[in-house]
Formats: sequence, structure tokens, C-alpha cells
Amino acid sequence: MSHTLDQTKIAIIGLGYVGLPLAVEFGKKYPTVGFDINQPRIEELKAGNDFTLEVSAEELADSEFISYSCDVTALKECNVYIVTVPTPIDKHKQPDLTPLVKASQMLAKVINNDDIVIYESTVYPGATEEVCLPEIEKASGLVFNQDFFAGYSPERINPGDKEHRVTNILKVTSGSTTDIAQFVDDLYGSIITAGTYMASSIKVAEAAKVIENTQRDLNIALINELAVIFNKLDIDTEEVLKAAGTKWNFLPFRPGLVGGHCIGVDPYYLTHKAQSIGYNPEVILAGRRINDGMGAYVVAQLTKEMIKRKIQVNDANVLVMGLTFKENCPDVRNTKVVDILTELEEYHINVDVYDPWVNPVEAKHEYGVDIISAPKSENYDAVIFAVAHHQFKALSGDDIKSLLKTDHVIYDLKYMLDPKLSDIRL
Repeated sequence: MSHTLDQTKIAIIGLGYVGLPLAVEFGKKYPTVGFDINQPRIEELKAGNDFTLEVSAEELADSEFISYSCDVTALKECNVYIVTVPTPIDKHKQPDLTPLVKASQMLAKVINNDDIVIYESTVYPGATEEVCLPEIEKASGLVFNQDFFAGYSPERINPGDKEHRVTNILKVTSGSTTDIAQFVDDLYGSIITAGTYMASSIKVAEAAKVIENTQRDLNIALINELAVIFNKLDIDTEEVLKAAGTKWNFLPFRPGLVGGHCIGVDPYYLTHKAQSIGYNPEVILAGRRINDGMGAYVVAQLTKEMIKRKIQVNDANVLVMGLTFKENCPDVRNTKVVDILTELEEYHINVDVYDPWVNPVEAKHEYGVDIISAPKSENYDAVIFAVAHHQFKALSGDDIKSLLKTDHVIYDLKYMLDPKLSDIRL
């Protein structure tokens, strides 16, 4: 059977930050089922709301041919399945492919001859063909590349970014045969205005995705290490970076916490695969160690400054501004602000966390963190600006000082305050 776009019926498996924007775009042109195992999420979308704030109510309404379901039987009429489930790491920093395996096992119950399964979740090179597709074969009785086919097109969603959206980010595509690769490329090309790039194989596309964020991780790790060195030399890191940035080819990275569902996770997928074939990736893991240690470094700096100012650390009150992994979005996945909170608790410090973007129920469920409704006046011995939300940037010096005791420390982790106002900058 030849695959044609006009006969395409699409299912998007997983309606998070990646899946929903994709489903909405496909739903403007093709019969599309948005599937998620989370029933409250389905009800929310049917009501025209998206808690991730990635898709507006108007955009949801404009998706003419989409339906939402948590019932597997709703997938049986589809012939192209696009999997956008999470690919996290476990507590040992090893890839956790459970969501992918379960999604593949579920698809095995509904897949038919000539259907195509396209994976978008970030994995190590080889995972699609070595882990996911065998699960479909085993449970369906169908033979890969004979009875059903596959593609891989890595997601490039940037949560909270209203400029770079799914349609205007160039899309890498791939397929399990030459014809399928062309079909997958044509399918995405029909909604992606920025164009597509057809990789030579699924493994190449998988590798391309995982090194995008590994490269960013290493660049930030370098700047974080430089920040530690410059702090010891009593040199302002931001001033150094501004000066160096006057050269045309100096890359504009800044130090900070490296969290989120991509940069702090994806390198571990690549290092896992490298170690499984007997190679120890020294540079990548060194970068990860530096970035994973920044929460502890921030708290060490803060407590040293408090001690210098004769502020008692034990039982001090500290306000942490921001919990999300990046500014101006509600996404708390793999946020490294939690590392700061954990370290502060080690010093028996009383911590208030304020973040107007975060759902308090989610913060409590994911991390056991209580989000306060508003900071208290004249209550805090120190404040850490951990996330550069626009609400925080709008605060004046007097606004900030009104929250603090007479003797206090202001830590500007994100270079968002006037340098004269902050006592410590990363």
C-alpha cells in the first residue's frame, strides 16, 4: 500500500508540552485524535483550557478536526501514530524508557497493517529500533518494515517561548525505509512553515536530537565553572562575559541552574549508550557534574555571605523567588531550584518559595514544596532570585527591601537586578 497524505488519520500519544501543540497543528488539516492516559487532562482540553499555557483557548478552538480521548479504542481508526511521551531519568541518572515502552505496548493493541509509528521523544541513538519497535512486534504479531513502519522526528519545543513555535522551528525527520522517510517528511512539511530536514536514518535523527542539548549543557557548564573561578578571584562574571561578548564569535551563554526536561536530562541518555558500548564519555559527564552541583554552590555562597554579615544561619528565614526551571512558564519538570531548597534545609533554614506561575498543587505533589501566596513584609534574612519571571524583574529596589530585615543578603542568580542592589551574583 502506498501512503498518501489525503488518507492520513493521526493519533498523538501524550498531550504535554510537546504533544498538544503538535496535535493542534495537525488537527487543523487532518483527522486527529489527541490521546493521553490522564483523564483530567483530556477533560481540561475538551473544555478549551491548557494548563501548560503553550496553546491558547483560541488556538484550541481553531483546530477543526481534532478530538481528545483517554480511551485506547479511539485510536483504532488512525493509521499514523506520533508518540510524544516523556523520557525522564531515574534516581541513578539512568534513562527511564518506561513511558515509551508502555506507549509502544499500547499501540500494539490498535496498530494495523501498513500503519506508521513516529517517535518524537528524546532517546539515545538506537532506542527506537532496539527497544520500542520490538515491543510493538512482540505484542501485535506484526513484522516491522513488512507489516508496519516507523519514523523518528525529534521534538524541538521550547516551553514558554511564544516566538519559536512548533510550526516555525525547522523539523528533522526520518523513516525506516526510503518511501516512509519521504512520507514522514511530507507529513511534517505540510504543517511546518520553517521547513524540514530529512536525516539519512532514524539513528542519525535520534543522535542529532540528543547532541543539541548536550552541546548546550557543556557550554553552560563551562560558563558555570568560569563563574566559580571568577567569584574566587573577586571578579564580576557578568562584566567578564559582556567584555568577551564584544568578539563576534563569542557564544552568549550565562551561568545558572540547568534543569528542565531536556538540557539536564538528555546528556545522560547519550552517556548511557556510550557506556553500554564500552566508552566512558569524560567531557559530557564532567559538564553534568558541574551543572548538577550548582544548587549546592549557590547555597554555600549564600551562607558564607550571611556569616560574614553576622546573620545567624540556623533558623534564618530565606525567600526563594521562583520554582520553575525557566522564566515565564509554569513548567517545574526537573527544576534545579529544588536542589537549592534541599541544601537550605540542610542548614535548618526556614524557606518560603514564591512563584506566581506555578500551580501550588503540582508543586506539592511533585516536590513536597508549599508555594506561598505572597512574600511576608520585613521577614527575610535573605532572598534568592532563582528564576527571572517578568513579575520579579518589575520589582523596584524598595519593593525588594520591604521584604527583608535590616541586615540581609540579596542573591541575584539571574542577573536581573541592578548590580548595586544585589549582594551576590553567580
